[in-house]
Amino acid sequence: MYFDPVPITEALRQAAIRARTHGSRIPRAVPLSRRRRDPLHLHELTPARSARIIVTAFLMAVLTGTALLMLPPATTAPGGTDVLTAAFTATSALCVTGLVTVDTATYWTPFGQVVVICLIQVGGLGVMTFTTMLGILLARKFGLSSRLLANAETKSRGGARKVVARIVATTAVIESIAALILFLRFWGHYHYPPGTALAHAGFHAVSAFNNAGFALYTLNVMDFAGDAWILLTLAACVILGGLGFPVLYELRRHIRVPRRWSMNTRLVLLATPALLAGGTLFLLVLEWNNPGTLGGQPPAVKLLNAFFQSTISRTAGFNSIDIGHMHPVSWLGMDILMFIGGGPAGTAGGLKVTTFGVLFFVALTEIRGGAAVPVLGKQLSRSVQREAITVVVLATVAVIGGTMLIMLTDTGLGLDRVLFESVSAFATVGLSTGITPTLAPFAQWVLIALMFTGRLGPVTVAAAIAFGRRPPRYELPKERPLIG
Repeated sequence: MYFDPVPITEALRQAAIRARTHGSRIPRAVPLSRRRRDPLHLHELTPARSARIIVTAFLMAVLTGTALLMLPPATTAPGGTDVLTAAFTATSALCVTGLVTVDTATYWTPFGQVVVICLIQVGGLGVMTFTTMLGILLARKFGLSSRLLANAETKSRGGARKVVARIVATTAVIESIAALILFLRFWGHYHYPPGTALAHAGFHAVSAFNNAGFALYTLNVMDFAGDAWILLTLAACVILGGLGFPVLYELRRHIRVPRRWSMNTRLVLLATPALLAGGTLFLLVLEWNNPGTLGGQPPAVKLLNAFFQSTISRTAGFNSIDIGHMHPVSWLGMDILMFIGGGPAGTAGGLKVTTFGVLFFVALTEIRGGAAVPVLGKQLSRSVQREAITVVVLATVAVIGGTMLIMLTDTGLGLDRVLFESVSAFATVGLSTGITPTLAPFAQWVLIALMFTGRLGPVTVAAAIAFGRRPPRYELPKERPLIG
């Protein structure tokens, strides 16, 4: 059902090694015996074809999930569900978004819920695996040690398999620990039957680590607004998944030696606490006396829920307070948090904290009148600056375009709510002001397109940019237009 990136990435890695070793372009000629073992024609792989393979693979996964959810046993609706509802749910699950048009707890049967959680695990783990492998193939310090890169270059496929195995193992360990904590809480405190407690614990642990935000409760996790065990466990999973596997791996190897951390790890570890603290304070100030959200809660519970929603705004769709009753300024602040997202090569969405970190240091250098861009003790590559600008521009166009299309369809909706839904869909967050189920079918298809584009767009664009560079044959005369 899901595209296995290892054969593709291994072929690209071997070609890149040969190019670096011999100082030549990647050879085109491939022995006939190898071609016979290469039914996908990987020796002819180009950036455009690679992107098409990834998009096609995700599209096939969405179609498969849609077909499974349309089966009568998957839903409580008589005769099965319609195509739009199944496609929306499958896309939201595979893109680890969390936006829904129906109640996950009551609309889908246990079989349908299993399909949803499987799509979440495939979507989160698959994208994380591919982006991490991409960093290895490009021989960039994507938070992985030089020893790992050396092993990848000296073994045919052992290095790639080792990295993927570590990703799967890390995912399994974190989800298992979270599920155990949730199980003990559901069973011991809320007195769920053991089977129900285990099912709910496993579902929410997977949903949280993959930054999906699907819940088996009609009010999401609002019933646990005062339960620190539940909320902090979910928040910890969201944060760990949002850091990205390269950061987790590098911390495990060099947690006591910060000087060995890569620029990627330093940016993620610098931006993540700042955004969490800033978002918590922002929501506390705006929602402190709001009777529809934090108003009326004890101060400790207010702090807990403000921190939880600040964490969740980084790309998971859980909510412990009613998002629809928040102040419009709070929505705008959460739009910014959702748009930024989490760390790269992880389960989080958004444009990634490293992208905005790069732009921040570029702007700071320009203000100071510098030439080269220093970032936390290292110099930033100019190509990375162009990549960051490209991703931000394309994402902005997608969000604005999606917002306009939805407002043209549903003219009675305000800009603040529609923009919130569009950013939430593109950044694969899943938070909603409550209007998603009421949108017209065309508007829901727009959200499906935003979710799909938001999950795959940055990855495929990064691959196309990284592998598609060609040395210029000539240079045009330079000129400076007026800026500002």
